[in-house]
Amino acid sequence: MQVVKIQFHIADKEYYFLPEFSQNSSYKEEDFAVGKKVIVETELGIDIGVIVAVLDADETEDQQELKKMLRPATADDEVAMVKKSGAYNDYLKQINATAKQYELKIKIVDVAESFDSQRLTFYFTAENRVDFRDLVKDLGKIFHKKIRLQQIGVRDQAKIEGDYGSCGLPLCCKNWLKVLGNVNAEYIKDQNLMHRGNERLSGACGRLKCCLRYEEEAYKYGLDKLPKLGDPIKTGAGLGRVISVNPLRQTVQLDIDGARVEYPYLQGRVCEKNCEIAK
Repeated sequence: MQVVKIQFHIADKEYYFLPEFSQNSSYKEEDFAVGKKVIVETELGIDIGVIVAVLDADETEDQQELKKMLRPATADDEVAMVKKSGAYNDYLKQINATAKQYELKIKIVDVAESFDSQRLTFYFTAENRVDFRDLVKDLGKIFHKKIRLQQIGVRDQAKIEGDYGSCGLPLCCKNWLKVLGNVNAEYIKDQNLMHRGNERLSGACGRLKCCLRYEEEAYKYGLDKLPKLGDPIKTGAGLGRVISVNPLRQTVQLDIDGARVEYPYLQGRVCEKNCEIAK
């Protein structure tokens, strides 16, 4: 059995539904294609989402009983959502003014209104835990809607706002990267980037760049085949100690009596004759 994965907002998690419609029995297979917008009913009300994946049920993380979707979204539905977005600037101004009254140290990043117009969700960042219960009560009285405040991280903020990376291209997280994943300092060590400095290794969000993950598997694979720093290696020129390694080129640099010499490292040993260092 297959299921569809649906996302309502770029900063939201994804939810699973059955690839069926309860309000439309004449649906076609193309209605379940990735990128199609659909109307669904959730615990919070009726909303519009986009299909981001179609997969087998045994690949899903959610093993609870899944619901059917209501129907495919129409052009009129999409026009209605665009009209709703026209009020977003006013919503943001209001919540910023109200949050200021309570001296809440939060940054409102985005707002989204549900398809049924019953709910507003505000996405915000904050350095510390925030008690926003009074803020929610006030906003409910002002907007006459259910109010949700959802805290997100700075990486999700960059994903929402978008920007350009140092490579000159739009941010991966905004453009195509669906799962941000973890990026840690070990990648910097593996890829020998310690000399670059934090500024050059950090993205628009201020965290380590997601692209450090892209080649990490290749670096790990290469490092597993190379000796460790400080290991002694015998060569025709004498005993050397490993002072650096290049996992992509599969070379080692040795200190032999004060001289630095680079050798290809093949099949568990240095190659001294008839070898070429990969360009």
